[in-house]
Amino acid sequence: MNRLAVWAPFADSLEAQISGRSIPLEKTAGSWWRLGQPVAPATDYAFVVNNQNPVPDPRSMRQPKGIDGPSQTLDHSAFVWGDDGFQPRPLSSAVIYELHVGTFSEQGTFDGVTGHLDHLLGLGVTHVEIMPVNGFSGSRGWGYDGVNLFAPHEAYGGPEGFKRLVNACHAKGLAVILDVVYNHLGPAGNYLDCFGPYFTDHYQSPWGRAVNLDGAESHEVRGFFCDNAAMWLRDYRVDGLRIDAVHGFFDLSAIHFLEDLRRTADQIQAQTGRHKILIAESDLNDPRTVRPAAAGGHGMDAQWSDDFHHALHAVLTGEQAGYYADFGKLSHIARALTRVFVYDNQFSAFRRRYHGRPVHGLSGHRFLGYLQNHDQVGNRALGERLSRLVSPGCLKTGAALMLLSPFVPMLFQGEEWAASTPFQYFTDHSDPELGEAVKKGRCKEFAAFGWDPEQIPDPQASDTFARCVLKWDEKQTRPHAEILEWYRQLIALRKNLPDAADGRMDRVQATADDTAGWLVMTRGALTVACNLADQTQLVPLSGADRMEIRLCPAKNSQITAAGIELPADCVAVLYQNPAMEESG
Repeated sequence: MNRLAVWAPFADSLEAQISGRSIPLEKTAGSWWRLGQPVAPATDYAFVVNNQNPVPDPRSMRQPKGIDGPSQTLDHSAFVWGDDGFQPRPLSSAVIYELHVGTFSEQGTFDGVTGHLDHLLGLGVTHVEIMPVNGFSGSRGWGYDGVNLFAPHEAYGGPEGFKRLVNACHAKGLAVILDVVYNHLGPAGNYLDCFGPYFTDHYQSPWGRAVNLDGAESHEVRGFFCDNAAMWLRDYRVDGLRIDAVHGFFDLSAIHFLEDLRRTADQIQAQTGRHKILIAESDLNDPRTVRPAAAGGHGMDAQWSDDFHHALHAVLTGEQAGYYADFGKLSHIARALTRVFVYDNQFSAFRRRYHGRPVHGLSGHRFLGYLQNHDQVGNRALGERLSRLVSPGCLKTGAALMLLSPFVPMLFQGEEWAASTPFQYFTDHSDPELGEAVKKGRCKEFAAFGWDPEQIPDPQASDTFARCVLKWDEKQTRPHAEILEWYRQLIALRKNLPDAADGRMDRVQATADDTAGWLVMTRGALTVACNLADQTQLVPLSGADRMEIRLCPAKNSQITAAGIELPADCVAVLYQNPAMEESG
């Protein structure tokens, strides 16, 4: 049985509509309103605040008729789990795979994802990171404009479907990380203003009204989001949360909201006996995000590292627009590999100010390294993947640097076989005015970069979504199969060579020649040599005569006493041979 309760300081009267009846709720301490009688599972209900139109419960656990429809009670204990012995692998040994439920399979559902888990296992993936699954407008979307934060999206399969997916992942030894958005809510179906001060006008957010994290009654707002985190970690048994855009949290409290989330995760970890991780997305270049609270940090286990991505992308593609203007040199990649942040209190021309803070004494495993992700692909005008922008040689070079870096590697769905499908921005708003506003806003955004508005895909068009669905049969054909095998070999090396999984930043050496166009990264006995010039050249290596080639697309590459001769756009992975060391 469920007992309905809602925090509503804005309410003078509050009723629950259940089975055609209006039942008053009783106001209790702290502006909480409670229904005295229990409600059976699978019961539809809605709240009527101050005699206005009925609206969903802010903590609705299911929205069977969409974001504007009635809520439905749910008995979490009814699901039969089969993962009691599961324990996720440590983040330090992780290979993360980011996916979007709607486009990952033809079915576009949680069960559709389950059908491809064996592929992820064969690839060497250990953690599946799922883009937001809470309720959002329409049937298709990215999920970052969600509103029903406690209710898994019905079009994906609802609560039961998500539990089946998590259960299936655990049965195969895969951990699950869920992407959550706590810095704003979507423009459609957001009824929180009916209940209380969930938002503030003291700050401005680029995605909508800023969440009230430090104003009057913000303790209940923070509690709302912490309870949401607890639900995913406890009731859906996810193994971690990826917290979207923490630079969008405006919080001047002495104890930052991220610390509250850390405490919440730690409590669930203690109660369940399962490790729970928190990963932040942040563009602040601030290592305090991943330092423990006792050391003056916010206590996240890891954070995304955009500088590493931007440095790789700008060199491989030659793009210099927007934030890529701060990058474009091989020495930027070398700096990211050895210092994590390229901009660690360096002047950023793009921002026109000094940006970032140096990283000292932290493992590379505190940072995620990626060549592609949903943001960097999907926020392009046409949603092109990197494989559409660079040569196969450059693609393999980027993959080698990412998968053999000191960071925790993360792949984006289909990247491993250079999927031909784009990942574009798509929505399904039922309000035609909102849909048109989204379309115009997208065109205006890219007009500043010189794009013809006629070429920008309409986010509301169903074919924009359809062209993003992965084509699984292509991974067995050329050239996709060749890229897939390259990724498999790199991931296997990361798992089998001790130095490849080492997160100690003081053991990373990286040198680059921006003029000649080569870069060398060394981590213990492991060396990655890259030639990104437009002709064959000798890439200098110290102790090359004691190395053997483990992976190289060019079979005719030769090692000399001075280095390795590599064709243009080529990479070689070398390992120091102990037998050669002894004989030398």
